[in-house]
Amino acid sequence: MTMYRKALFCAVALSPLSLTSFGQGSNSTPSTSQDATPKYSNEFLSIGVGARALGMSNAFLATCDDVTGGYWNPAALLHVKDMQVGLMHASYFANIAKYDYGGIAKTIDQSSAAAFSVIRFGVDDIPNTTELIDAQGNIDYDKVTTFSAADYAFIFSYARKSKA
Repeated sequence: MTMYRKALFCAVALSPLSLTSFGQGSNSTPSTSQDATPKYSNEFLSIGVGARALGMSNAFLATCDDVTGGYWNPAALLHVKDMQVGLMHASYFANIAKYDYGGIAKTIDQSSAAAFSVIRFGVDDIPNTTELIDAQGNIDYDKVTTFSAADYAFIFSYARKSKA
């Protein structure tokens, strides 16, 4: 009888370890009939900046020593000598989307530095065809206008050496 109680105790004690857990968006019963895939805001910020960093598949945190430190690792701004300016442009989705970065970093004194970065991810010249067809059903291509959709990020970074 004691062997039965030990086995039952072990089964009850270890059962929480065998439960299945679900990650984001992988619920077995979604709450809506729509796709259960999670949606993220500002996902363009995870692309990364700088040709050197992108060439290293974004494995750049520890080796960063330039103006892109304002994005990757603000402590790396302490390696900037005087002032640096950095610019980057990349095209995505067969040149439909544009990804732009601009940054400036400057040493303030011997123990501190600051940087300001601007990131833009946008699609330009999207045709607006809402007024292409008039009330009589005639097509007028002169009424087609264009617009842009873009996301912007403005990042201010500051680094200071500790007195340890």
